[in-house]
Amino acid sequence: MSVDTQDAGEDHLIRPVQRPVPLRQAVYESMVELVVSGGLSPGEHLVETDLARQLGVSRQPVREALHRLQAEGWVDLRPNQGAFVHEPTDHEVDQLLDVRELLEMETARLAAKSASAGAVARLRAICRAGEAAVTDGDTDRFIAVNNEFHAALAEVAGNAVLAQLGQIVSRRVRWYYRLVAPRREHDSCAEHMELIDAIKAGDADRAAAAARAHTERTRTAYHRPDGAPMTLGRPVRPAPA
Repeated sequence: MSVDTQDAGEDHLIRPVQRPVPLRQAVYESMVELVVSGGLSPGEHLVETDLARQLGVSRQPVREALHRLQAEGWVDLRPNQGAFVHEPTDHEVDQLLDVRELLEMETARLAAKSASAGAVARLRAICRAGEAAVTDGDTDRFIAVNNEFHAALAEVAGNAVLAQLGQIVSRRVRWYYRLVAPRREHDSCAEHMELIDAIKAGDADRAAAAARAHTERTRTAYHRPDGAPMTLGRPVRPAPA
């Protein structure tokens, strides 16, 4: 069947995708990224008129985005008070890291069974980029590289479903990880290298153990009593029209 015709009695038709991305989707994505990146801090009051002005849109797509963000746990809508960026609880962080740990352990196990020399070289190159970011004192760049490393590891594992699940979890992990990244940068780079060594050796059990230890050390850092959460401000940029 072509896109212009359909069989008799068939009530659906292949239609061209919509372009560009609908404004409400662009506003939603912009706001999620502002939360994840620290541009909007946990507990921050979100005023529709201010967000609309800063994003260069009307209040309606902002209002729609806020309701969607509430449904997904990024924002809290409080009666008679307004919208506030959600403040993750320790319990929520632990639950997320439990899931992250399971996904990363299996990802590491699969990667150890299938990684080529080229894949290992790519992982090492990403690690070196992370080390350079740490040396330069660029936490934002390190966080981006850290995310790139875990995404590349999922590619090496070769399980598309596992990679998709990992991507969903990684977005929220990136949000929480910003709070501990300044204390974890150096150790994270070393732990990534340990993981790569296990993958290169083809040792699935050792790779899985390294992935588990990596997540557990992040959990420990998050719960450190002297580790007060940090807030990283970002300018709000207009959403694409």
